[in-house]
Amino acid sequence: MHPANKVFIGLVGASLLTSATLWEGTRYSSYSDLAGVLTVCQGYTGKDIVRGLKYTPAQCNAFLKKELLVHSQAVLKCTNVPLTLNQYYAFTLFTYNVGTAAYCNSSLVKKLNLGNYQGACDGLLKWTYAKGKHVNGLYNRRVYERQMCLGTLHVKD
Repeated sequence: MHPANKVFIGLVGASLLTSATLWEGTRYSSYSDLAGVLTVCQGYTGKDIVRGLKYTPAQCNAFLKKELLVHSQAVLKCTNVPLTLNQYYAFTLFTYNVGTAAYCNSSLVKKLNLGNYQGACDGLLKWTYAKGKHVNGLYNRRVYERQMCLGTLHVKD
């Protein structure tokens, strides 16, 4: 982790929570997502999900905050260059969606860690497939994350 990124540790602000809810939506009963993964609330895929159980808004908010914190820490762990708040939030949203291993092992992180911020932000647009099929919803989400990453969509917290 780059020392400049230590300022973000534990930061899961309102803009990040709102953005995650915007793209994930909220479903209080479990369902299988596009990739067939058991999911609930705002995209939560933990092993503790019970099929058929209805979850409360409070449970969903707790899941979201916990998972965004976990995924934001993974972004910091795998990123060796300083990030802006916009970049930190964009990569956290992305990591929340694709998973820690996918982020940390991606070509976009390799570009990022070489200082190629533009290439890393542009690399988000390659992640628009589920089970080998292009998904317009994922494309729209990646455009949003890219705009956030490049600073053309400003966040504040």
